[in-house]
Amino acid sequence: MKYSLLFMLFVLLSTSCYRMGSKQSSMETLVRVNDRILTREEVESQIPKGISSEDSLIRAASLIKKRIIELLMDDVAYQNLGDEKAEIDKLANEYRRLLIRHRYQERMVNDKVSATLRESDLIAYYEENKEQFVLSNNLIKGLFLKVPVKAPGIDNIRSWYQSKTAESLEKIEKYSLQNALIYDYFFDQWVDFNDVMEKMPHHIANPTQFLRVNNHLEVSDSASIYFLNISDRLLVGQAAPFEYVQPQIYSMLLNKQKIDYLRDFGERLYVDAVKNGSVKFVSE
Repeated sequence: MKYSLLFMLFVLLSTSCYRMGSKQSSMETLVRVNDRILTREEVESQIPKGISSEDSLIRAASLIKKRIIELLMDDVAYQNLGDEKAEIDKLANEYRRLLIRHRYQERMVNDKVSATLRESDLIAYYEENKEQFVLSNNLIKGLFLKVPVKAPGIDNIRSWYQSKTAESLEKIEKYSLQNALIYDYFFDQWVDFNDVMEKMPHHIANPTQFLRVNNHLEVSDSASIYFLNISDRLLVGQAAPFEYVQPQIYSMLLNKQKIDYLRDFGERLYVDAVKNGSVKFVSE
């Protein structure tokens, strides 16, 4: 069976190879199973590029046989489900209806709603609801460096990374271009302290207490030295800064506007349909 199928495939796939690339040849029927077909396009789309002709035929034979078995099993299952077929057809139609509606609603609200949100709206919501945005993680601003243990000028780095002067930061940046494995500058944005510590071979039992009393951290392993400058911090339980929660607020307000828009749109559809007679209430 395997070799006869391979021979059949060789004939089917090779006799029209001179037409490959045309839409007609790519849609050519290879197999018909009752009222359904399997085309060249479906088979060829699942065969990796660059493999040998023999491997292509073997892969095609496997794909075709697998698909034939699936189609035959579909037919047998459908013929023997009895009354359950009606329920399955109903569920399939319901799913199709929900999918079409969801896709349309998604496109509609993305076009009409997202453009209406302004940064001033986000700031206003944040100011009115600050109590909702309490930090569950510690945030820091500063600088993180990872350099090889044998990198030149390590003592200079120890001096520079603890300074906030523009001169020291410029020296670090120039040094990092040639020597640093990681150079993260975040003096101008809040980052999660835990995310920074994941880059270092060091565990801090009480991060909040550590941040209360420390502005710098240097640790090392056999390959690298790690430097952390903490220029500012916000601790667990404090109010989250607006710039940190801005994406969260945007998502919240966007979802609310989408819900409101779809509710109003549905109400307008209902009123218009009743007025124009598309909806008629039939009394018994």
